[in-house]
Amino acid sequence: MSLFGRMFGGKDYPDLDPSNPAAEKIANVENQLEKMAKDYKEPLEVVPGDGTTYVFIGKPPKKFGVAWIENEEVKNFQTLAKEMGVETSVLQRMGEQLRSAYEHNQEAERYTAHLSECDITVTPSQDLKQEVDAIISDALH
Repeated sequence: MSLFGRMFGGKDYPDLDPSNPAAEKIANVENQLEKMAKDYKEPLEVVPGDGTTYVFIGKPPKKFGVAWIENEEVKNFQTLAKEMGVETSVLQRMGEQLRSAYEHNQEAERYTAHLSECDITVTPSQDLKQEVDAIISDALH
């Protein structure tokens, strides 16, 4: 693993096989992931999806943030607060629910994907994606 990979990608996981469906999903949002890696300077763990890709930033389940890429746009809790008027108490509850969802799925397979500037962890877990989908969706309704 490269120096940046050690800094940003976290633990050593097997490489993501290019034939894995998650590899194509990662390729579709690679520009956004590269920018996030530069902006946050924290490990990124990506849960790829068809419409929305979720990114755990930092070191879940202890200290982390969550962002998501939707329609080529990166969104996060600040986006929810600013654009959607989601209250701080709701965001705090979401943080706890996301921590719990991550903990439920800690045994999911994880891989390393190599971007041009760093390595990221990829967790192609449909269960985790569905849990995060539900948590974010509930906050918006």
